[in-house]
Amino acid sequence: MSGKRLRNALVAALAVAALAVAGCGGGAANDKEIKVGGNFELTGGVANLGKQTVNGINLAFNQANASGGILGKQIKLVTADNKSEVSESINAITKLINQDKVVAVLGPVASSSVIASLQVATDNKVAVITATGTNERVTTDEKGATKRYGFRACFIDPFQGTVMAKFAGKSLNAKSAAIYVDNSSDYAKGLAKAFEETFKNGGGKIAGTEAYLQKDTDFKATLTKIKAMNADVIFVPGYYEEVGRIIRQARELGITAPIIGGDGWDDPKVVEIAGKEAINNTYFSNHYSPDDKDPLAVNFAEAYKKEYGQPPSAFAALGYDAALMLIDAIKRAGTTNPDKIRDALEQTKDLKVVSGVITLDAKHNPIKSAVVIEFKDGKQVFKEKIAPAQ
Repeated sequence: MSGKRLRNALVAALAVAALAVAGCGGGAANDKEIKVGGNFELTGGVANLGKQTVNGINLAFNQANASGGILGKQIKLVTADNKSEVSESINAITKLINQDKVVAVLGPVASSSVIASLQVATDNKVAVITATGTNERVTTDEKGATKRYGFRACFIDPFQGTVMAKFAGKSLNAKSAAIYVDNSSDYAKGLAKAFEETFKNGGGKIAGTEAYLQKDTDFKATLTKIKAMNADVIFVPGYYEEVGRIIRQARELGITAPIIGGDGWDDPKVVEIAGKEAINNTYFSNHYSPDDKDPLAVNFAEAYKKEYGQPPSAFAALGYDAALMLIDAIKRAGTTNPDKIRDALEQTKDLKVVSGVITLDAKHNPIKSAVVIEFKDGKQVFKEKIAPAQ
């Protein structure tokens, strides 16, 4: 090879190497910016919940940036729409990590999508924090071992199912319960399992279980079967679109029993679909109540309403909390190296957030209280607060 050709070859090789280095690690291409991925349901069946969660995250990031940023840099959420579909959540996280070079990923909302996308995160050694994914398998595998790159800001399904089973037995004096579960959702099935076990252990009887699938619209055939069970309470773990229709159709069939569920109900659309009268005598578990008088919660609610023109939901609050978890971890890590951020997340302790105080346990789960919300004429009313099992 001639000297000129050799020099050209070396220049080309150095250029390729420089590009490779620039592509390694989150945010390497921009020293003034920390890019965080947002793998969220921006369209599809639970888009409202995804958008609320993103709003909470962006509020936290905007406040951090206004206060000088993180490690002297501005923190930015780069979103990818998973379309409320499990397969799309894998595509979304792959793009965020490999193309956008994010340092960590927040989301998705739905447990099934979080679980599906975690393998990509693990392969690339990038931490995932879900604000709202409550299924146990988000942070542990089938054998109970902790997933190294899976974290959450919310309590887990067994606690949420347990809360509603205890509420049904103690506060509603229910002796029997029917379960109507979304069989396409890991989230719903996890709540149903915990509810059934706790309710039976408390002396209650499960009158029967029926199932539906996400995007179903006509529930009257199975609701007729549930009506015949004559249960004291009906447990419907699912998301607001289907839940709203189930409540409306149940009342149309003359079912007057209390209908209860989980945090997937938390969207104004559930009232719009069910109707203000039909939704009376219904209750759901949640992570946060706007009635909370803690100063941080009050300030958050005021800032959120000013920014978005409406009160925050629990999903917005948990998005804000997940963002605070990540900001805290990056500060303590002192670097944007994804693996160092993961290590710092694992050491999260006594972090004050809107929904309480977060200290992560060995399985990357926060132990937190839950609230029970009642619907009265279409409005959410705080019913009671239930502490975590010790």
